[in-house]
Amino acid sequence: MKPIQWCVCIVFSCCVCGVAGETFAFKYAAGDAYRILSVVEEDVIVNGEFSHQAEILNRIAVTITDADEEGNGVHDAVFMTSETALGAAGQTFSWGNEYRSIFTRSRLGKYTMEDTYFMPVVRDVPLFPDYDVQVGDTWVAEGHEAHDLRMSFNIQTPYTVPFAASYTYEGTIPAEDGRVLHQISCRYNMFFESPQPLPPDAGRAASDIDLLWQDYPASTMGYSHQTIFWDNEAGQIDHYTENFRIIIETAYGNTFEFKGTAHAEVERTPRDTDSSENLAFVQDRIRDLGLENTEVSVADEGLTIRIENIQFKPDSAELEDSERLKLRQIADILRQFPDNDLLISGHTALAGSAGARQTLSEQRAAAVAEYLIELGVKDKYHIFARGFGGERPIADNTTEEGRERNRRVEITILDQ
Repeated sequence: MKPIQWCVCIVFSCCVCGVAGETFAFKYAAGDAYRILSVVEEDVIVNGEFSHQAEILNRIAVTITDADEEGNGVHDAVFMTSETALGAAGQTFSWGNEYRSIFTRSRLGKYTMEDTYFMPVVRDVPLFPDYDVQVGDTWVAEGHEAHDLRMSFNIQTPYTVPFAASYTYEGTIPAEDGRVLHQISCRYNMFFESPQPLPPDAGRAASDIDLLWQDYPASTMGYSHQTIFWDNEAGQIDHYTENFRIIIETAYGNTFEFKGTAHAEVERTPRDTDSSENLAFVQDRIRDLGLENTEVSVADEGLTIRIENIQFKPDSAELEDSERLKLRQIADILRQFPDNDLLISGHTALAGSAGARQTLSEQRAAAVAEYLIELGVKDKYHIFARGFGGERPIADNTTEEGRERNRRVEITILDQ
């Protein structure tokens, strides 16, 4: 595949003499941090037959590690993606696969990154022109999608699909908090025929069998219609919505279709978080409430409340009433952190099989997360559950006292 070249060109302008335009550009400062939460609801259709509906949550935590005089910002980002059945009752999002990416983005929105990174999927959107635009102005800029097809097609680098996006500046709208947001539409269509991959042993003459050694995406087509709400004072996206459809046809004649909607919100996170001050605050509240078997500590991911010997009904994930009362009290503490997401981690003692321990720890973490959602602490898009089974003991499993400590749930108030 040839390297993607990019350009920006005006295809229509409604410029009115004497009317000032807007200059759109990203603004970066070393040490800045922000979080993106996107939710995708899609239908998946395989070979013309409906397969399933999915709700996919992508949580991206970004730190700007450097910014130069030309306006380029170096991003250090962790992408977490989780999927559940669309409309499933009582289901929280599990803490899914994590992808780390390091890339540079220019003030106009151009990405520069290595092929070792698979996230983000959509790159160079939005890409701004290097001049003022007015309401009604349009421009075209090239971008690409980069898909992770390692599992499905054994393609070990991002599978890139180029496109030309058409933008229109549609004007301003007021935000609820009094800010002014700029509405920009972005539309692109895709049709891309993939080059045939080399056989496993490319050093010898390829036989017909070699050339068909595995299936691969022969063509990719589709569209994306996005509406971007831009905060020009902050120099970043505030939120966006999207309608999309993607169809992949393979060399073996299989088709995979994905169609649906997406929306995302972008939030700046504080530059400096005084963990020691927050730790003292939470410790004081735990002590004042008289909560037993509950400790607080600062971990890499954030401030963690550890509930040891948490009580569930035997061999189940159903909370005992005493633990519901404790969680209601802890919920009042968690409400003091409205801008932080929560991560609930479940742990078991070393009893039963490894598979059973893992499943039980996941179920118990989900039960705590769902109860906190029920209490209104967070919605399901800002609280996550994961299980570790018995892999991270904090005490000796050969004693009952140690096993009680290891049967625990940890609630982490995430820094980013």
